[in-house]
Amino acid sequence: MSGAPITSLQNPRVKGLVKLRDRRARDESGRFLIEGYREVMRALKAGVTPSVLYCSPEWFLGGNEPALLAAAAKTGAEVVELSKPVFAKVSYRDRPDGLLAVAPQWKRTLADLDAVVGRGLSPTSRGGRKARPTADPFLLVVEAIEKPGNLGTILRSADAAGVDAVLVCDPVTDLFNPNVVRSSTGVLFSMPVVVAEGAEVRAWLREQGIRAVATTPAAETLYSAADLRGPLALIMGSEQYGLSEFWLKESELLVRIPMAGEADSLNVAMAAMIALFEAVRQRGLKA
Repeated sequence: MSGAPITSLQNPRVKGLVKLRDRRARDESGRFLIEGYREVMRALKAGVTPSVLYCSPEWFLGGNEPALLAAAAKTGAEVVELSKPVFAKVSYRDRPDGLLAVAPQWKRTLADLDAVVGRGLSPTSRGGRKARPTADPFLLVVEAIEKPGNLGTILRSADAAGVDAVLVCDPVTDLFNPNVVRSSTGVLFSMPVVVAEGAEVRAWLREQGIRAVATTPAAETLYSAADLRGPLALIMGSEQYGLSEFWLKESELLVRIPMAGEADSLNVAMAAMIALFEAVRQRGLKA
């Protein structure tokens, strides 16, 4: 570890970590926070190299942390110890486990997804697995998602469903919000994710011959009655407003999830999971 443990709440490093909870500080510095054993482990596995890994042994939950610290150090990350009160200050979790990393952000473009649609493997740099070429790309497009917890849960569901990539259109929350990292359980690091404008994404889908199927409560066709095989992009709208008129007009097909009770809509993360796994059922995908 680097030097003596940090014990002062007024230490500049401590203040800098607290600032990274704010989007403006993340955008200006190009860095973000990764907290938790599982999240840090998955980041390292995906090739994301933290600049610093802060630890507090008094918060450790098991005996695997020293190996993770050693693995981070091998990548060149500085390992810095914090006292228990200081770690409690910088942690954004109710129950810290004593690990908090700072890592550089990355940006992926639509051109980086060429491998997904079968144009050959293009290696990813930081964050994200190598996309696997497939004759029938399976994509998820989400528009103007507001809550970071929802976005992270959507990424987690997309990973479980075997989605090739997630396209985030016109986001309200940023991809590197700590709660996106946490609710995705670190899937953010292995799932290819592109942030782009809706019109750009729609044009790209057309160029690639990928059909856009949008979900809306106003649709006549049930999601389970629609053909979700072949090159497919499922389109999900925001929590408050649903899909924009742009996607409702530009999609090849509109589908709905039936609602039998008083509620007129589902949480967007739940709706995405339902639609994704219907596509999994039809496509015969295997874990």
